[in-house]
Amino acid sequence: AQPVETGGGLVQTGGSLTLSCSLSGFSFEDYTIAWFRQAPGQEREGLACIDGGSGATYYPNSEKGRFTIFSNSAEKTVQLRIDSLQIEDTAVYSCAADWTPSHLRCRDYDSPPWDYWGRGTQVTVSS
Repeated sequence: AQPVETGGGLVQTGGSLTLSCSLSGFSFEDYTIAWFRQAPGQEREGLACIDGGSGATYYPNSEKGRFTIFSNSAEKTVQLRIDSLQIEDTAVYSCAADWTPSHLRCRDYDSPPWDYWGRGTQVTVSS
């Protein structure tokens, strides 16, 4: 099984976009899921994290900012909404799933490695 991201594309600055991560084939409630992005020449950045069972959400530095993560357990999907899109948001957005409980996994997006990764979806923001 592998997460599958959809919803990327070309968008204008100032707009909003919702990406979706499908986890069909997973026991959704047993996993912690997170969204990441990686812009060209930059390190991968963790954006938001969610508990597949409880729906509890976590954001780096406890600030949600322009990113909102939410889930639909019936459909086994996790969405990431990005508001007020900026050119600097141009990146490949990926989701990852991990067996580790969210209150531990969401403390550190980088280590240890996540169990499962999607291939990513490209978001390009233009003026």
